[in-house]
Amino acid sequence: MDGASRESASGARKLSTAEERRGTVLRTAIQAFAARGYYGTTTTEVAKAAGISQAYLYRLFPDKESLFVAVIDHCAARMRESMADGVAKARSREPEVVLAAMNESYARLIADQDLLRVLLHANCAASEPPIREAIRDCYAKQVEYVRGASGASDARIREMFAQGMLSNVLVAIGAAEVDAPWTRTLLGDTSRA
Repeated sequence: MDGASRESASGARKLSTAEERRGTVLRTAIQAFAARGYYGTTTTEVAKAAGISQAYLYRLFPDKESLFVAVIDHCAARMRESMADGVAKARSREPEVVLAAMNESYARLIADQDLLRVLLHANCAASEPPIREAIRDCYAKQVEYVRGASGASDARIREMFAQGMLSNVLVAIGAAEVDAPWTRTLLGDTSRA
């Protein structure tokens, strides 16, 4: 039996202690990086919040950069799961219907401010080559998934992602809480005009 997993009496795979701890560290790291960004977060803070020593953190992730890349990968997987959920709930397979369903699922996902802020911080830390590669890979996977699942044109996919990027910023700054002409314009809210 492999050291990374164990089989239970029912035959179901159980996570090893290291895998469980890695998951805990990722969840904790998301919160820490969301609050202070890549450059403002220390591995000491992440280890303390996860209830482990910094030495054990380094056994799970060789350095802060690797930890942040793993966080980006985790967020990318959550985005993909969210879009798949949207596709499953789409009323038809028409590209516009599928895109609309994906957008609705994504809007629910970015209500998780931690995930949203990590993605924004990742974009800002893209000057670091491994982080740049991880965020590129994140977007590449999302675009290719949307393309395959929706059958939409490149132009329509670009519009969807542009709207998603704008939504990220508007949610992050709490634009919906401000009743002003500029927020109504960016939010597309004509009901308060």
